[in-house]
Amino acid sequence: MSSEPTDAQWLRRARLTNGSLVDIAVSRGRVSAVQPASSDRVGSSLDGWLILPALGEPHAHLDKALTAERVPNPSGDLMGAIQAWVAAEQRGEFGLDEMTSRATEAIRRLVANGVTTIRSHVNVGESDATHVHLRAVLAARAATRHLADLQIVALMHSPLAGVEGVGNRRALREALTMGADLVGGCPHLEPDGAGMIREALAAATEAGAGLDLHVDETLDPNMLTLVELARQIDSSGFERSVTASHCVSLSMQPPQIQREIARMVAALGIGVVALPPTNLFLQGREQPRATPRGITPIDVLRESGASVALGGDNVQDPFNPVGRSDPLETAALSIMASHQLPEAAFDLVGNAVRRVLGQEEVDVAVGSPADFLVIDAASIREAIAEAPLDRRVFKGGRQVVVTTTTRQFHDEP
Repeated sequence: MSSEPTDAQWLRRARLTNGSLVDIAVSRGRVSAVQPASSDRVGSSLDGWLILPALGEPHAHLDKALTAERVPNPSGDLMGAIQAWVAAEQRGEFGLDEMTSRATEAIRRLVANGVTTIRSHVNVGESDATHVHLRAVLAARAATRHLADLQIVALMHSPLAGVEGVGNRRALREALTMGADLVGGCPHLEPDGAGMIREALAAATEAGAGLDLHVDETLDPNMLTLVELARQIDSSGFERSVTASHCVSLSMQPPQIQREIARMVAALGIGVVALPPTNLFLQGREQPRATPRGITPIDVLRESGASVALGGDNVQDPFNPVGRSDPLETAALSIMASHQLPEAAFDLVGNAVRRVLGQEEVDVAVGSPADFLVIDAASIREAIAEAPLDRRVFKGGRQVVVTTTTRQFHDEP
């Protein structure tokens, strides 16, 4: 315990995961003291609610969010979702103002649930000549920068490689100039996956940007662009952050192959983002017997030393018709579908996200960033199981959202 600071804001009566009540001093956006709770201090009472590191969302699609009613996906699979989205764009379903509004609302929903750091993939390509998608999410980022930190990935249209990819490569350079932070794309959907990875690495190197690719979002065990990505990272000496999202087909490999690839990924510092909500919905429809879950082998990757996080992916759009923008929902799904225990599941949607995104971890400890989720629950397990709406969210020590609910039972007449 540290001595009491004189210039701090106090957050009083917070409950730690061990059950003890503490008062937390915050100065300049960081924790400056943690002391046993005292009635003598002046500050904001947290009413004995559980205090936890704020949550993270490492893989959103803010430009697509909240469109499920307007863009249905009757087939329910990945290609059906892609086709539904392309058709909606072609009929002029979206515009800059409405996309900005939806993206802003999607960010606000995430923050209300306890998220203070987000990474979103945003469609970029020559068919969007005026960069409506990117401009919308950039505007949403500007409008909510006091609520959350947002990294933007330029999710490239196909193809990126070859003569046919000239226009998309030009659009990528423009997007990076406009404010996109990372290069993205889907090599497993490209006619030349290895070429796509080469072009993505070249663009990222030129711009000094990181890389976050949709990798092997398929149950086809013969599709392993993750291995090609690792080979190119190794041979090129690329030094910026690299993230491989989805990695579904890794789950279809024999255990020994899983371990070999996981060790390769860990050695190269490639972060992996598993996406239970959307992949549980999209994957496996063609296998009605012993249907695969479509989730990368989280434990194998972590045991090999790889950085792994969980994301929610799509929320109420053709790729996923449901979703509450709540990482606790994602954590719960990982418990049920990936055999995670509650504390591990919470880390996967909290500090593990920060590790993959290259950000500082959060703790209720002196010196930590004061980004917290304060929730009306007795334990991490209960917070995930009940997912109570009653939450307070702090970013840099400042309360940015508070949600309280009222429930009333009426006596029998």
